[in-house]
Amino acid sequence: MKAVRFHRYGDTDVLAYEDAPRPAPAAGQVLVRVAGSAFNPIDASIRAGNLAEVFPVRFPHVPGVEVAGTVAELGPDVTGWQPGDAVLAYLPMTDDGAAAEYVLAPAETLAAAPRTVPLADAAALPAVGLTAWQALTEVAELTAGQRILVNGAGGAVGGYAVQLAKQLGAEVTATAAARSADRLRSFGADRIIDHIEDPAAVPGAPFDVLLNLVPTTPERNAALVGLVADGECWSARRRRRSRTRPAACVPLRCSPAATPRSSRTSSAGWTPVPCASTWPSAGRWPTRRRCTPTTPRVGCRAGPS
Repeated sequence: MKAVRFHRYGDTDVLAYEDAPRPAPAAGQVLVRVAGSAFNPIDASIRAGNLAEVFPVRFPHVPGVEVAGTVAELGPDVTGWQPGDAVLAYLPMTDDGAAAEYVLAPAETLAAAPRTVPLADAAALPAVGLTAWQALTEVAELTAGQRILVNGAGGAVGGYAVQLAKQLGAEVTATAAARSADRLRSFGADRIIDHIEDPAAVPGAPFDVLLNLVPTTPERNAALVGLVADGECWSARRRRRSRTRPAACVPLRCSPAATPRSSRTSSAGWTPVPCASTWPSAGRWPTRRRCTPTTPRVGCRAGPS
């Protein structure tokens, strides 16, 4: 099969489009024929070696922690899936990724791909969906009638979080650049504030939940946290709420339970994932192109079939 691999840590020049052996699934694994794989900052950090102590990889390594595709082969003892099933997954970071024609995925990480999104584009959903889902439902435990401030809502995670929060019945205030306002309004945001505005001027406070998705200065972070009602700024520890840990610090986990739930929200048709561009990887992969910001086209399409 063809794959994008790197044989040492480094910049993008270490990536090579080359032949690689097609993997065979072991017990508990599924071989997925790749339709699409999205590129994330974590992929760049792993390739550069910045996370070598935390997520060491074996060379040569195939990047791409997100995948959408079809089940090609089942390993021993795998149940619940059949060849041809359309699936998506957030892959373990130390394993070979999805910048290839085929990839192995632990069966427990798979979710049925949403029916309302083209399969290749669905590769952009796992990390975005898991980040928003885990932050709002598992950590913040957002419920109907609560007020949430999504700081930095113009990106993919922010757009998904706005839609998820509205689905949960919350009142949503979003901060973003002016160019994102119309899109966030179409996603259901109740208020949209230009991100350059002074946090003290943000209407809707006090908020029950603050979801911070962008780096902030200590001063701005303190101002944002000051908009949250006493006892309602959430931390990563379940049912322990404090003002000491912003939402951006919540770690993303490969969650067998959350991935199907976040996928089903897209199947319901209300969570398009926005982007600015898709990108090539190598070889015959398509050239970079613009996407309309209200469509779910994110990431890059698979290599040759």
